[in-house]
Amino acid sequence: MEGISEVAKSKQQLIIEEWNGSSSTKLFKTATIFASPSLSIHRSGSRFNHVWRRVLQAFVPEGFPGSVTPDYVPFQVWDSLQGLSTYIRTMLSTQALLSAIGVGEKSATVIGATFQWFLRDLTGMLGGVLFTFYQGSNLDSNAKMWRLVADLMNDLGMLMDLLSPLFPSAFAFVVCLGSLSRSFTGVASGATRAALTQHFALQNNAADISAKEGSQETMATMIGMALGMLLARITIGNPFAIWFSFLFLTMFHMYGLSDAFH
Repeated sequence: MEGISEVAKSKQQLIIEEWNGSSSTKLFKTATIFASPSLSIHRSGSRFNHVWRRVLQAFVPEGFPGSVTPDYVPFQVWDSLQGLSTYIRTMLSTQALLSAIGVGEKSATVIGATFQWFLRDLTGMLGGVLFTFYQGSNLDSNAKMWRLVADLMNDLGMLMDLLSPLFPSAFAFVVCLGSLSRSFTGVASGATRAALTQHFALQNNAADISAKEGSQETMATMIGMALGMLLARITIGNPFAIWFSFLFLTMFHMYGLSDAFH
C-alpha cells in the first residue's frame, strides 16, 4: 500500500514524502518532493534498489520477511532449485518418450501414438483417484513426509520415461508405470502444499504466499524449459551424455530435498 503524507508546509516550502508498505508491516520512505519555489524530487536509496524492491514484490509475500516464518526462505530457495532441475530433466525424459512412441519415424502411425499417449494419461488419472481414496485422509498428518514422497515418485516417473526406448516390447507397461508414479506426485504435492503454506503464514496471508509461490514456480518453469531445450539439443544422439545429465540432476534434486526438509 502506498501513501503520500504531508510532513511540513509553510509559505516558503512544501515537503511531501512518499512511503511504501502496509499498515501491518514496517514502512520505508521511497521519495521526498520539495516545492520551494521550484519542484524537485529526491529518491530515497538508489534507483536500482527501488526497481529491485518492485520486482521482489512480485515474488515474495507482502511484508516479507516479517510476514513469514524463518524457514520460508531456505525452503523456497531449495524448492525453486528442485523445480528447475525437474523441468530440465522433464525435457530429457519427454524427448526419450516421444522417440519411443515413434515421433519422426515414417513407420509410426498417428492413431498408434495417440492411443499410447491416451493409455498413459488414463493410467495416471486412475492412479490419482485411487491414491486419493486410500491416502487422502493421511496427507495432513505429516505434510513434509508426503511432499518428500511426492518428489521421489516424480523422479521415478521421469526415470520410467527415459527407460521407455530401451524396452520397446514393454513400452506400454513402462510408460504407464511412470504415469502412475507422477499421479501420486500430483495428489500428494498439491494436498501438502496447502498445509505448508499455512505453516509459513504468520499474518493470515496464506493466499498471498500461495500466489507468490505461483510466480516463483512460473519463473523456474520458464528458465528450466529454456535450459532443458538447450541441454536436449546438445545431448541428442548421445545416450551417455543424456544419462549423465539426468542422473546428475536427479542427485542434485535429492540433495535439495534433504536440505529443504531438514
